Amino acid sequence: MSAPTREYLIGKLDRVRLDYDRATDTLHISFGEPPEEVDEAILTEEDIGYRIKDGRVVSITIYNLLKRLGLEV
Repeated sequence: MSAPTREYLIGKLDRVRLDYDRATDTLHISFGEPPEEVDEAILTEEDIGYRIKDGRVVSITIYNLLKRLGLEV
């Protein structure tokens, strides 16, 4: 039996920020100013990280971005 699915809101869509770290091949997507502390951090089996504060996703981190896109250097 699989774990129950939870739903979250996305925080501040008018303040989206994208940062790519070439050294780690990681894309960080932030919604508003990222809080110093979050209530929950989730890392999926697909190596995507979510940071949750007050029931809202405040950031998403996608690891191994170029590999996922088939653009490995």
